[in-house]
Amino acid sequence: MSTDLTEEEMRRALFGEPQATAPELVIEEPTKVVKKKKLSKTFTSRLRVTLRVGNEFEGKMQEVVHEADTLSSLVAEQDARRIARKKFRFVEVISVKSL
Repeated sequence: MSTDLTEEEMRRALFGEPQATAPELVIEEPTKVVKKKKLSKTFTSRLRVTLRVGNEFEGKMQEVVHEADTLSSLVAEQDARRIARKKFRFVEVISVKSL
């Protein structure tokens, strides 16, 4: 008996006979994509944040109103502060009310 085995014989001894060959690739034509209909604008809760803003320390201040589409008063307040800080140096939250 010969001890020199070919690579194919070693594979068959280790892994056994191949069960099946790789399946053939079948190319199908893509189906039409169905566009989702836009849902009607449902009622979303809104919060109105009133801010007192200004650029001078203890100087003239003005009131600014920001409306946020969120349920969280904290998120609405942070969003309003962030937007107001772009224009004004001093920002003070007066109130957060639900609409």
